[in-house]
Amino acid sequence: MNRRKLIQSLALGLPVLFLSNKLSAFSSENEAAKQFVEKILAGPFSPTWESLAKYQTPDWFRDAKFGMWAHWGPQCQPEAGDWYARDMYMEGNWKYKYHVEKYGHPSKFGFKDVINIWKAEKWDPEALVSLYKSVGAKYFMALANHHDNLDLYDSKYQKNWNSVKQGPKKDIIGGWAAAAKKHGLPFAVSVHAAHSWSWFETAQRSDKTGPLAGIPYDGKLTKKDGKGKWWDGLDPQELYAQNHELSKNSEDDGMIHKQWHWGNGVTPPTKTYIDKFFNRTIDLINKYNPDMIYFDDSQFPMWPISDAGLKIAAHMYNKSIKDKGKLTAVITGKILTEEQRKAMVWDIERGQSNSIEPLPWQTDTCIGDWHYDRGIYNRNAYKTPKTIIHTLVDVVSKNGNLMLNIPVRGDGSIDELERQIVEEIGVWMNANGDSIYGTRPWKIFGEGPAQKQAAALSAQGFNEGKGKPFSQEDIRFTAKGKTIFATVMAWPTNGSVLITSLQADSSYYPGKINSVQLVATGQELKFERNAEGLRVYFPDAAPAASYANPLRIV
Repeated sequence: MNRRKLIQSLALGLPVLFLSNKLSAFSSENEAAKQFVEKILAGPFSPTWESLAKYQTPDWFRDAKFGMWAHWGPQCQPEAGDWYARDMYMEGNWKYKYHVEKYGHPSKFGFKDVINIWKAEKWDPEALVSLYKSVGAKYFMALANHHDNLDLYDSKYQKNWNSVKQGPKKDIIGGWAAAAKKHGLPFAVSVHAAHSWSWFETAQRSDKTGPLAGIPYDGKLTKKDGKGKWWDGLDPQELYAQNHELSKNSEDDGMIHKQWHWGNGVTPPTKTYIDKFFNRTIDLINKYNPDMIYFDDSQFPMWPISDAGLKIAAHMYNKSIKDKGKLTAVITGKILTEEQRKAMVWDIERGQSNSIEPLPWQTDTCIGDWHYDRGIYNRNAYKTPKTIIHTLVDVVSKNGNLMLNIPVRGDGSIDELERQIVEEIGVWMNANGDSIYGTRPWKIFGEGPAQKQAAALSAQGFNEGKGKPFSQEDIRFTAKGKTIFATVMAWPTNGSVLITSLQADSSYYPGKINSVQLVATGQELKFERNAEGLRVYFPDAAPAASYANPLRIV
């Protein structure tokens, strides 16, 4: 009974016992509502941009430089790439056609049913995290939820649609967290569910052509529709969150990107939806104590329509100080202003900055698609170790970190081509890691022709692979104490390289150079320094993984 009806009942003079029962129920509802709201810890940080701007990026993150990510959830089960749960409801999209052929029509077999068949039967988090640490990863991140809105942990507030109750019936985040702790790696989680509200609007559609034209997909189903089905007793709206009007121009499949800021005609999410996201995220932080949260949002989630994201950030920063005695937490977000970058770490998706950034930042990329795509495997179209290492070296020279996703199959395993790439990355990292870990930007990030034709950043990133490829003329610098590392981005074909930024009496480095070593082998190299630059002579034999060759200059 709501408040208005209760007041009307009081006015009608109903029996005392009846009123007593109703008042008691009303009081219980109020108590439940109070319990639903998670509390944020008090501390130095308040949920305002001004307060959060006092944030300082912790040294562990600045020193780590290289992390690995398992962007893994039920959308990997079909092995058809990223955004499957959205695209499968888009008539004409290849994933819609794939879904109809593999599973049936989305009015009969929707994404909730994909979740039901996802079992993760080969998932071994300890083995994968062990592999990633062995090849040089210094932190590890796991998907906590995606836009498909399934929590991959024992979720207090998404209590019916989580991986413990559905699909594999396993605490995915709990397993990853334990493996990261065992191997001494800082643990990060990625949170994407803020946008399920508009992202899943395709599930409200129906075919426009064909024998099932006009038959709604399963995005509007409710609990009463499940009688006699495997999901009897479950409410699909707790997953799909589609009990709302479509956003303006929702039929335009590109609008989702334009509405990422909660503008341009998006149907505003309800307070209940926002509060639930807030509570789910605070519960995640309190239960699993991640060192880092990656938000797939412009700024903090729900900004600017709500301060929920600001509250989450203040809670995580204050909790870090309470638990660790100092601030060690990291939160990342996208498309940040210069002021907003003071409050969190700027993340650039599939791209990189073209200059040394004054504050630490991160790029996130993948060797294939974000969710596992069997087609990329079949075409042998993964990024090469050379491409990954070139990206890493360039990003680190500009004060950034690289977060690399290795797509995981639905069953929880990685394929043999991915494993080979990971192991080859490890060959380079184990030989040359001293030029990466614990370094800081030098006075300039580098020299050479590649940067002159670098692609400009677009939106939150997406400029990787669009510039000129690196060559032996391209150099990237880092520094550690008084040591400079100059990485030559290819093995020189003529036996030597000229580093013009280190010429005699260079304004960047006027001091004397006593030693030049090849980091991979420790071998002392012959060098000459004059007005043209520092010429370094390479040995005849190249070490393994010689597509980037750091020099230690003392």
